[in-house]
Amino acid sequence: MAFLGIGEKKRAIPLIAFSNPTSRIAEQFRLVRTNIQYSSENKGISSIMVASADPGEGKSTVAANLAIVFAQQRHKTLLIDADLRKPSVHFTFRTENKHGLADILMDNVPFRKAVTPTRIPNLSLLTSGSVLSNYPELVSLQEMDDLLKNLKREFDYIIFDTPPILEAADGQIIGNKCDGVIFVLDRGKTRRKKAQMAIQMLENTGSNILGVIVNRIKMNKRGKYSYGNL
Repeated sequence: MAFLGIGEKKRAIPLIAFSNPTSRIAEQFRLVRTNIQYSSENKGISSIMVASADPGEGKSTVAANLAIVFAQQRHKTLLIDADLRKPSVHFTFRTENKHGLADILMDNVPFRKAVTPTRIPNLSLLTSGSVLSNYPELVSLQEMDDLLKNLKREFDYIIFDTPPILEAADGQIIGNKCDGVIFVLDRGKTRRKKAQMAIQMLENTGSNILGVIVNRIKMNKRGKYSYGNL
């Protein structure tokens, strides 16, 4: 399994869709992309949040690889690290985290200065930016709505990697602002009650849950990831 990243190994996200695009796992991400595109027909879904109940359930891996397969289809795609507490995107893509989402929302930098291209064609990044303490207040600002409107003019698809739903309120707030949410489960780790609680919290705030990705299932002819509607 190849990694494109630096720093601690636990923060190095496997970018299978890029490093091994002919693999079964990469094909599963393309199937997820297709399902999203068909489900979004005539609904205008272009901003997607990837969520999980708890840490370590594969959310960041799914977000990064999903962004890659959209970019591989020649869609201008932006991956946003909205986990302002434990950001990982800049480690994975070997880029700086000097200016990012937090700095834009604080009106410190324009969004075009904070967005950086990657070596993957059509894929750009918006890292987390400055470390702050008032996370929920920041993402709930009108500036977040304005930023999303501006980004939609620049990109075909916007993928948000967010904090675990049961750990922070940010995910609920961002989920309400996005066109759709993909929920990630770890077959060997996620507790059913916690998953149900997290999904209910998203639904309570008006999030449009598109479906669920089940991670770490036994390898079979269909690969490692599976996707299904609730």
